[in-house]
Amino acid sequence: MKPEPSTAGQALEAAQAALAAEHAAAYAYGVIGARTAGARSTEAREAYAGHLARRDALTRTVRELGGAPRPSEAAYALPFEVRAPADAERLAAEIEDRVAGAYSDLVRAAEGPLRRMAADALSAAAVRAARWRGVGVAFPGLAEKR
Repeated sequence: MKPEPSTAGQALEAAQAALAAEHAAAYAYGVIGARTAGARSTEAREAYAGHLARRDALTRTVRELGGAPRPSEAAYALPFEVRAPADAERLAAEIEDRVAGAYSDLVRAAEGPLRRMAADALSAAAVRAARWRGVGVAFPGLAEKR
């Protein structure tokens, strides 16, 4: 029987997954920003900056938990081709759903201030997803768990 990872090990693993999600989100927002204009372009820039800030915070968190932060990939495969502004908006909503899912796992694995940070990040991703999609979901962060 395989032993269960420690609580600290679970938090580290979940923080690494959230960090990977933030790397992917930053990459995707480069594509999203190139396919949007006006107010949506401003939203994309703000989301990009927010994901970079959370990525940097998670990098520090992973180190504090005793891990080596996962580096960003050179490129990420997008779930579909992004040619038009509507595609970019759909991608943004999907990326935010994925980020919310990663932070949902971190909320479950973490305690104290890290749990609070993860809950705040999950909430922010859910709000961004709802803005991009035009409607919210009942349980943000759990869509990936179906």
